[in-house]
Amino acid sequence: MTTDRRVLVLNGPNLNLLGEREPGLYGTTSLAAVEADLTALAAELGWIAEFLQSNHEGALIDAVHGSRGRVAGVVINAGGLTHTSVALRDALATSPAPVIEVHVTNIHAREQFRHHSYLSAVSAAVIVGAGVHGYQLALRHLDHLAGAAR
Repeated sequence: MTTDRRVLVLNGPNLNLLGEREPGLYGTTSLAAVEADLTALAAELGWIAEFLQSNHEGALIDAVHGSRGRVAGVVINAGGLTHTSVALRDALATSPAPVIEVHVTNIHAREQFRHHSYLSAVSAAVIVGAGVHGYQLALRHLDHLAGAAR
C-alpha cells in the first residue's frame, strides 16, 4: 500500500473521554466528533485518515511500528504518555513520516510535570492549546509539508 496522502491519528490514555472529562479544560467535543471532522477535512484535502485511541502504551507503539512505510504522516495526542514514555518517543523516532504532536490544552500553562514532552524532540511540529481545532491544524500542516516535499 502506498504512503501517499494517508495519515495515522493516534490518541492516548483517557482521550476516549474527550467531551466528558473535565470539559472546562478539554471542551465538550467528543473524540468521535473530532474524528468525524478530521475525516471530512482529510477528504477535502485529498487525504485518508486512520484513527486509533488506546489507553495502552504498547498498542500505540505497535500502531507506530505498523505505520512505517504505510502513511505519509502521524498525528499524535499521547495524553499523559507524552510526559512519561521514552518507549513511545523511541517508536516515533523510527517513523520515516513526519510526526505532529497535538495537545488540546496548553501543557506549558498547566502543572509543572506536564511541561516536558518526550515526543517533541522527534516531532516535526507541536500544536498546544488550540483545543480540538489543533487536530485540524496538524493535518493542514502535514498537507503543507507534503506539498513542500513535492
